[in-house]
Amino acid sequence: YALYTYYAGGKEGVKSYFKEIIEPSVTSIATQSSIATLPTNLSAAQRIGVPKDIREIILPIGATMHMDGTVLSSILKISFLFGIFGQEFSGMGTYLTAIMLSVLGGVVMSGVPGGGLIGEMLIVNMYGFPAEAFPIIATIGFLVDPPATWLNATGDTVASMIVTRMVEGKDWMVKNLTKHEEIL
Repeated sequence: YALYTYYAGGKEGVKSYFKEIIEPSVTSIATQSSIATLPTNLSAAQRIGVPKDIREIILPIGATMHMDGTVLSSILKISFLFGIFGQEFSGMGTYLTAIMLSVLGGVVMSGVPGGGLIGEMLIVNMYGFPAEAFPIIATIGFLVDPPATWLNATGDTVASMIVTRMVEGKDWMVKNLTKHEEIL
């Protein structure tokens, strides 16, 4: 995210982002829910200088739709199960099904704390793995879901910064710093 924040706001954008993202990071790891992280994410974006109209549109949309960490962890779980049960993870049909299942699971379960378990049951049933696969995939989910949620939630803040750059111009951080200094 350092490159994206640099694009969005230069050196000040990077500094501000990494200073303010700590609270949403801890909240996302603790709750494992992008929706539960939304209030802290909104506060962090405000302190960074993202305008209210942008942060109040981008962050809620991101909390329900921006699920790159969840999709990556789902692909990891699916490929892991294929390997454990000696099935070949190849072929366009398998790849497309895995991607569609991962994206669907990410969007549908985004607001549910621990919603990964529902997605994991769906993976086990969809591919016809034996019942013994569920505890295995649930254990993997327990390990990878907190960092996946962290990636999702902190990426929403970066996305709001990039949208701000597109709307306000490339020097939006400097303008906000100047406004802040005038108020003081």
